[in-house]
Amino acid sequence: MLIMKSMVSFAAVALLALDSVSLLKAQSSPTRATSKSSPASADLRSTAPSVSQSSPSPASSEVKASPAPESARTDVYHVHFTKAAAGKETQLADNLKKPNPNTPMPGHALVLRHQDGDSWDYAVIQHMGTSATVDAARPAPSPSVRDLSDWHNDTFVSGPSWAAFTKAMGIDESGDKSKSSAYVISVYRPIAGHRDQLEKVLSEPPGAGDTSVGNVLMQHLEGGAWTFLTIARYKSWQDFGTNESNAVASTNKNEGGWFQLRQHTSFHNDTVCDRIAP
Repeated sequence: MLIMKSMVSFAAVALLALDSVSLLKAQSSPTRATSKSSPASADLRSTAPSVSQSSPSPASSEVKASPAPESARTDVYHVHFTKAAAGKETQLADNLKKPNPNTPMPGHALVLRHQDGDSWDYAVIQHMGTSATVDAARPAPSPSVRDLSDWHNDTFVSGPSWAAFTKAMGIDESGDKSKSSAYVISVYRPIAGHRDQLEKVLSEPPGAGDTSVGNVLMQHLEGGAWTFLTIARYKSWQDFGTNESNAVASTNKNEGGWFQLRQHTSFHNDTVCDRIAP
């Protein structure tokens, strides 16, 4: 009996050792994006997350962009969709257009206004750098700011460098100063097992008849119930109209992107916008 007990004890110790090795291997496995917990929705004007280059504290959550050269998505962006409270559309727009001092890079933001499509009124795409941290101790928004919005949602995404983003969106030094560009924001969720195929379709350069002059593809890190976000820019509303006419002509021939997307997408929506900042 004593020998049997010794053998059982030895086996238990061996199993514990194996479990420890397995745990260490799992903890050291590489991931595309790091997050300790899903960040809670926050008002962009007063509670936007900040960049952290060090390990997050137990009361914070950090997200990081996918490393190059896997893709051109090297930076983290905070995507904020918000619906204005009744009668507060102008005040909310004015508030969103102000550079937010609580962000790591004030002024690194694109603010678009809904014209046709989804139910939100404004979209703010805020550049965060190569990582972003949500802190549980961040200050709450003031009632005057909080009450400007009926609802909002927030998603962290990985995207291109700020230089590449501003050039594509026409907000760099040589860009669209007159704000005459038209924009289309689209979000997509792939059919299960079709994520790579959908990303390939969305990554393709504009084809014949596409009049867009700038395109950005971003990938969900934490937040909304979608996987990819695209923003297409058209030099003018006339160019946007031409693009839509060309797309319909292609669809009527049973060809083009309309059919490609439906092979790999379980959900998507598109919103036509104008730019209010910068």
